[in-house]
Amino acid sequence: MLKAFKYRMYPTKEQEGMFFQHFGSCRFIYNWALDNKIKSYQTEGKSTSRFTLNKMLTELKV
Repeated sequence: MLKAFKYRMYPTKEQEGMFFQHFGSCRFIYNWALDNKIKSYQTEGKSTSRFTLNKMLTELKV
């Protein structure tokens, strides 16, 4: 049997802005990685590994 708990949050405007920024960054990285994997599969017939994506992400940060 699985249990679930729901909690209601009441963030301040500052915290709300931080949440939006964080989730926006996560969405950008997910879409970037997905696009990279799709393009790699279309051109080479192989998907990009997680290790390679992590290396590319580190280079993207710089």
